[in-house]
Amino acid sequence: MDTNPALLEVAERLFYEQGYLATGMDTLARSARMSSRTLYKHGGSKAALAVEVLAARDRRFFEQADVLQVRALFDALAGWVAREGARGCLFLRIVGETGGMEPAIVAAVQAHKARLSECVARIVEADLGRADDVLAARIVLLFEGAVAASAWQGGAAIEVARGAADDLVEAARAA
Repeated sequence: MDTNPALLEVAERLFYEQGYLATGMDTLARSARMSSRTLYKHGGSKAALAVEVLAARDRRFFEQADVLQVRALFDALAGWVAREGARGCLFLRIVGETGGMEPAIVAAVQAHKARLSECVARIVEADLGRADDVLAARIVLLFEGAVAASAWQGGAAIEVARGAADDLVEAARAA
């Protein structure tokens, strides 16, 4: 799909700020300063546009998460939240709003979450000098919890998760 970058930016902002279901195609067209016809030409259906938004967000996030230490992953999350806002995970919000009934959206969310798990496993291995699947799974849960809790606690949630992750990494080193 030939999705206009400005349209992706507007759609991501509106989906994140207002919600996927609350954002109509007319609102998207007006906000992107394009006709409905142009919007459908560049964005396709609303679900297709959401998939493109999630793909762009996925790429941007993982550029920030290219780190070698667990602590640095939480630092990257703190920076992300400071820049992008703290309204929870857009991936989970959109799939939740659609009730899992849009297969392309479900697939995009599953791919993102699988990529997050793989990323964390690599970071844990780089940080410890060995693989530790249990630690990686725990770090993923802390990370996801920090994303969710930052919606009402802001950066404090990330600090708490970072501290818990530090404790887990130290315990794994000592084992």
